[in-house]
Order: sequence, then structure tokens, then C-alpha cells
Amino acid sequence: MSNKGVWVSPTEFVTFAEAKRDKSLTDHIASRGRSFDAQALGMYLPNPDPILKAQGKDIKVYRDLRSSALVGGNIRRRKSAVLALERDLKRAQAPVRVERFIRDWLADLDLDRIVRELLDAALFGYQPVELMWKPVGLNLVPEDLLGKPAEWFLYDQDNQLRFRARDAGIQGELCDPQRFVVARQDATYNNPYGFADLSMCFWPVVFMKGGMKFWVQFTEKYGSPWLIGKHPRGASTKETDDLLDSLEGMVQDAVAVIPNDSSVEIKEAAGKTGSADVYRELLMYCRSEINVALLGQNQTTEAESNRASAQAGLDVTEDIRDGDASIVAATLNTVIRRVVDLNFGDNIDAPVYELWEQEQIDKTLAERDKSLTESGVRFTKAYWQRTYNLQDGDIEIAPVPAAIPPEASAEFAEPAIRPVLDQHALDQAIAGLAPVDLQLQAEQALLPVIEALQKGRDETEVLGLLAETSPDLDAKALQEVLARLIFMANLWGRLSAAADLED
Repeated sequence: MSNKGVWVSPTEFVTFAEAKRDKSLTDHIASRGRSFDAQALGMYLPNPDPILKAQGKDIKVYRDLRSSALVGGNIRRRKSAVLALERDLKRAQAPVRVERFIRDWLADLDLDRIVRELLDAALFGYQPVELMWKPVGLNLVPEDLLGKPAEWFLYDQDNQLRFRARDAGIQGELCDPQRFVVARQDATYNNPYGFADLSMCFWPVVFMKGGMKFWVQFTEKYGSPWLIGKHPRGASTKETDDLLDSLEGMVQDAVAVIPNDSSVEIKEAAGKTGSADVYRELLMYCRSEINVALLGQNQTTEAESNRASAQAGLDVTEDIRDGDASIVAATLNTVIRRVVDLNFGDNIDAPVYELWEQEQIDKTLAERDKSLTESGVRFTKAYWQRTYNLQDGDIEIAPVPAAIPPEASAEFAEPAIRPVLDQHALDQAIAGLAPVDLQLQAEQALLPVIEALQKGRDETEVLGLLAETSPDLDAKALQEVLARLIFMANLWGRLSAAADLED
């Protein structure tokens, strides 16, 4: 045997297969540098967004769309839907000291502002965030997470983020992964910039602005009646101009002075309603497209919508809200992972930051806890407080009852029915009392009831006789007395049966 092979027989030698080292398993075979893509010839990768390519502009054009009342309002509503979610740090498999360290660090951050900036990734496709590190004792943590304008950054042919620094040339300055993270929506190898939802709003906003402009012009032209002045055929140009000035003053001030041989006729713009509806339908269509793009639905502008559906149309659909929340959670967990790696090592599990809707989670947890409790699982008081956000004094854990002696449980047990602990405790208390005393008390308490049952001919008369025995009691107190009497009747029956067995 040698390092090149092995002799399997005196005359046969088998060589070891040489590993092919010309192509590593980690190298890209299909890459931009080897493709026919024209974009691969450049020094950087331009944003493949079709709107930006057609307009020859950068992503700044999408920021101008926020000046539209409809787009700006939907963006604010969409961010508010994520901010309304519950959010917290989950320890998962991380050590307790690591979870406490990350929790203390997150408490010093303005998370509401950071979440709002991270949500811009859904609007523009990607949102770079710079980590501002600072030393804290022997550790190093980000003092702040600052969202920077997306148009300041680009991606190179290797899908690496670069900063368009003034002194770095057209290719930009390579960003340090320890200093920058990027929140992205639907990013792929072909499009590392992600998908911008505002790209779906560009043309509807443009058409809506154009339609509004023509609609205003149409309203100015046909919304008010026309004043037509008539002058004699032989009137001079000065007389015609004077009449026109008078009509213009009449439109503004409703007062005019004209010669006695001239006349003014008022004509309404009849039959133009259909033309106005064309602009209205265009505007409504553009509003619908914007609502669908940003909110995922449009019921506020539909003709057949009612008040309930219109109110529902103001909300963001759950799939879009959860998608935005996943972008925020993924970015924050990336930062948390880097903080843990830097301070505790890359072999330590990191806690997880989550966002959720409290009502849905509570229902799921409640059903699970109910099932486990019915199966015999006992949760601690700390678990109930942590899971359902309870405070001290909100709940009281009942003590575990003492074990029932086998002979006692066998005495009162019924076939296929588990003995009730409260009933057993009551039976034990009864057994400790003298039978003679109980018999005497039961007879005295039940004597008015027995007499009423004997004298009464129906239920109404029996209740009346019982009321006469206790005239100071109201209806509620009488019901309580009857309940106690029924209990004592049951007790009396047990004692009588026990006495029969002793005889």
C-alpha cells in the first residue's frame, strides 16, 4: 500500500482517485462574471427595478410619492399596524446571562424609531442600517441603529453592499458587515436590492395627479355658467373690449355695466356630467390600485361597499403586516447575533426577538395550557405570570390536597367515576360528628318543610307556607334557606342509610 493506491493482488494495483481541485464545491458556477448579462460588464450592479430603469432615476423618486395624501396615509397606517404588535425578547436556547445582557441593551434603544426605519425596507426594497458601537465596561454594544438613505448605497457584482463615498469612485466603498446591516424585502441573487412596494404606486400616483389636474380644469371650465355678451354688428374693437371687461367683472363681482344696445345671455354647461365621470372613475381606479399595493385590499372606494366593509378596508391585511414584522425581526436578530458573537463567542446561542399579535398567541397558549392541565400537568405561579402577563396577587395557587386513604376512597367511590375531593372532605367532616346530634338538628330544621309539604296541595301553596314560616326573609334569602334545607335533607338521607347499615 502507498499514498497513491493499494495492491489488491500480486499483479493488480488500484490507484486512489485524485480529487479535482480546479472547482471547489463553494465556488459559483453560474455567476454574473460568466454570464451574457450586460449588467455583469459594469463595475457595480444597478438596481433592476423596472420603474427606475425606465425613468433613469434612483430610488429617491419613490420618496416623492409620500407627498401624496393617500400614499402617505397608507404608509403611516401600515407602520402603525406593525408597531401595534406585541414584541419582546425570547430566551430560547440562550444562556440566562446572555438573555439578560441583550435585554438590558435593547432597553436603552429607541425601538419605536428603529422599527419605523426598518419598515422602510418594504417601501423601497432595502434599508441600510449603520451600527454605532460603544464600549460598555468590558463589552461592546451598538449605541444606536441608524437607518441611512438607501440611495447612498449600491451592490457590486458579488452582491456586497457598498457606500457611494465621494472619494471611492463609481464602484463605492465596501461596507464592513460589523458596521452595517440591511433590511430587505424579497431580495434574491438576481435582485439584491429587494422589491419596493412603492414601485406599484408610481404610475397610479402619476395618473392620479394628471387626472386631478384635468378634472380641476374641467371644473373651472364647465362648472360655472357661461356669460355670452352680444353687441351690435358695427361696434368698434374698443366697444367689444369694454363689453368683455364688463363680463369678466360680472363673473367676479356679479355686477357689470354694459351699453343699452348690448345684451348678456347666460348658458349652463348641460350634458357634461358624463365627461366629469370619466375623470372621477380614473381617480377612483388610481386610489384603488394604491390601496391594494400598500394595504393589500381596497373596500373603501368600491361602489358596492358598505360601512362595515369600508371600515375593514382601512386595515392592513394580516399577511402584509406579518411580512413587515418578519423583516423587522430578521434584521434585529441579525444585530443580536453579532452582539452575542462579539461579546460571548460565536458558539453561544443567541436570544430571539419576536413580534406577534397578543390575541392570537393567547388563544393558542390558553388552549394548549388547558389541554396540559386536564392531562395532569401542573404549572408554577411564575409560569402563569410570565406567559399571561399577570401581577402578584392576580392569581392564587390552591394547595395540593392530601392523598385519600384507599379504604375511604373505596367506600364512597362509584363505578367508572373518580371520587370528588371536596365531597370526600365533607363526608369526613360528617363522620366526625355525633349521629344523635345530627339527627336532632336535621329533624328540627326539616320539621317546617315537612309540615308545609303535608299541608300544601301544590307547589305554589307549599312556597307560601314556607314563606309564612320565615316572614322576615326576602325571595333571595328564602332561596338560600331552601338550598340549605335541600343540603340537610341529603345529609339526613346519608345518616339514615348509615344507621340502617349499623342495625
